[in-house]
Amino acid sequence: MALLTSSSVFSNGVEDDRWIQTLTDNFTGQWQQEWAGDAQLSQKMESQLQLEWEKDFREGVLENTALTVIGRLRMDAEGRLSSDDRSETFSDATKPWISTSHTEFELREFYLDAEWFDLYWRLGKQQVVWGQADGLKVLDVVTPQSYREFILDDFDDSRIPLWMVNVEWLTSSNSSLQFLWIPDTTYHDLARSETLYEVTSPLRVPSSENIQQPVARIDRNNPNKPDHWLKDSDAGLRYSQFWKGWDITLNYFYHYRDFYTPYQDITSLSGNIYDNRLTISPEYKRSHLLGGTASNAFGDFTLRTEIGWYSHSYQIARYTADNRGIEDSEELTSVIGLDWQGLSDTLVSVQWFQSLLLNYDSTMMNDRSEQTVTLLLEHKMRNDTWTLKLQGLYSLNHKDQLWRPKVTYLWQSNVELWVGADLFSGTSDGLYGQFDANDRLVLGVEWGF
Repeated sequence: MALLTSSSVFSNGVEDDRWIQTLTDNFTGQWQQEWAGDAQLSQKMESQLQLEWEKDFREGVLENTALTVIGRLRMDAEGRLSSDDRSETFSDATKPWISTSHTEFELREFYLDAEWFDLYWRLGKQQVVWGQADGLKVLDVVTPQSYREFILDDFDDSRIPLWMVNVEWLTSSNSSLQFLWIPDTTYHDLARSETLYEVTSPLRVPSSENIQQPVARIDRNNPNKPDHWLKDSDAGLRYSQFWKGWDITLNYFYHYRDFYTPYQDITSLSGNIYDNRLTISPEYKRSHLLGGTASNAFGDFTLRTEIGWYSHSYQIARYTADNRGIEDSEELTSVIGLDWQGLSDTLVSVQWFQSLLLNYDSTMMNDRSEQTVTLLLEHKMRNDTWTLKLQGLYSLNHKDQLWRPKVTYLWQSNVELWVGADLFSGTSDGLYGQFDANDRLVLGVEWGF
């Protein structure tokens, strides 16, 4: 079908019908309703509508290209997970059009797919996923994430798509090279102060454990966010190859770390230490990431490995005027995962994550080596109508954990219902234990159309 101008659409009833038919043929959507809470507190009563439209262009300037547009409206009757001020971590081109504690409306993705000069191009706002780890991330750091519900939201929903140039070259029948250029200066959207999943662990935020002196007043500056689309852009390369049964990638990413670094300064208001003022000045810092993945199937088992080296990792440390509460170190992160599917319709997956600070300093709040193990059990029944799932994460260092049982029922081919729970335990110092009071039951339904 030829591209239609607005005048031809409204002047010709036949072409008007064809245009409407084209819109509806390429239009899909999802409506999701989810409640989470317990007997004392309703954490959320959330409605989410996501609409997607795809258009294949067969003629004209955009011949043999495809456009994808995804929009999302999210409404929460409770308003306990977000605040009215969330713009400080987003670029102007990426921030939601409406963003309050109860409502969020955004252009989720908007990209053009094309094949030009024997290269595959994806241009526009999109998600890019590197790595294969579940639950935690090693190389999956290209697109930032919303932490309004910590790590409880699905990654597909919590990732923040970015405007970028994504080019892939098929170097052979079993290898490819991907290039990313990202002029979008958007970073992690962290839970705001006094919301349910505000991070308070001394492993991630300044606290009495690293300051170690009286503080009468705390001031927090807005993050010093990079904002120049060219000089502050990120860039990455990924080489992928299938070799003797192994899926292998080599990855390089030059980027700003999506978690800001909370530098601290203490000044005295009157010369008395009990009148000290703490000023927190967050900054985003550059780092090189070099890593790779490898996976292979051996009968009923699949082995997955992933490793990444960061040139800079900024850690909370005991405060001095010289270090401003931060110490820098190279960091080596890795995961080894083993999946087993020896029983019909059953998956058992275990993973071991490790983070090693190569230039460790004893003043750092984190240990030299931080280790986490994960478990995933999944079983499908009655022709995939029922799915039983259990996910668990356990920190070997801090002895805190998160367990997520879930039962899903496919009522109709396009309607899914589920009931689950998110159960934290541990002390307030741990990443999971800090939310020990946030255990919740989850009920949901999703309708696709």
